Amino acid sequence: MHAAAISMNYDHPACRAVLRQVRQQAPFVYGLTNYVAATLSANVLLAAGAAPAIGAAPGWPAGFGGHAGAVWVNAAGLINCTAQDMLAAVQAANAAGVPWVLDPVAMGAGIGEYDAIIRDLMRQGPAVIRGNASEVMALAGGAATARGVETTASIAQAVPMGQDLARNKQVIVAISGPEDHILGPDGRHLVVPGGNRLLTVVTGAGCALGGLVAAGLAVTPVESDRLVAAAAIHALYARAAEIAARNAGGPASFAIGFVDALAQLQDTDISDGISSS
Repeated sequence: MHAAAISMNYDHPACRAVLRQVRQQAPFVYGLTNYVAATLSANVLLAAGAAPAIGAAPGWPAGFGGHAGAVWVNAAGLINCTAQDMLAAVQAANAAGVPWVLDPVAMGAGIGEYDAIIRDLMRQGPAVIRGNASEVMALAGGAATARGVETTASIAQAVPMGQDLARNKQVIVAISGPEDHILGPDGRHLVVPGGNRLLTVVTGAGCALGGLVAAGLAVTPVESDRLVAAAAIHALYARAAEIAARNAGGPASFAIGFVDALAQLQDTDISDGISSS
């Protein structure tokens, strides 16, 4: 049975608490992502206070996968690393009890060989699956509707299938869109409003969000608290986007301002969220 959806924005105390823990603990977050998104992903993690390492240098997937605070695997990383690299990282994470995030980029775009690798990764048991509506629907067994890496499906179409996926695979499912829906295996449903459309025209913004979700997992040792932690990360991402958009002249200045806004977000009060210092 699915619970009623609950709205959660950055003014929720849990959001500040997760960001505060990331800053205090500076968790080591290891990622396998594509070279297009790697720089923004690293900068986003650093701005939030985490300590990222990205890439599949010899020995890194198995070594870092088992020693990080959390791991994230972006399927589009297959353009610069191998499926075996990804499996080595998540299997090492599983063996060490390290939570990990799967971002099934371009799942359902009609490339069977690629989709099969993502399904194999899903079988390894991620803590969170984060994707857009088309990706989540395809992973849940629905029709392939993605157009390359972009969604053609709506959030309304994706949420019921995402809920089934969360329950059947016992995984948190986060669906990004005009509002983000964070779905728990226990039926809980959190909705994060806000953000800004400029996020959709900055390359790698969604990929970087997956890395930041991993940082949230790294500082949330209690499994039942991870749904709220994942939603908190989406909420702080949305707030930083809103702040950055105020003075942005376009996508390029927005991207710079977004990283700055993440770095300046307050983690202790219930103000606008931006530090004046």
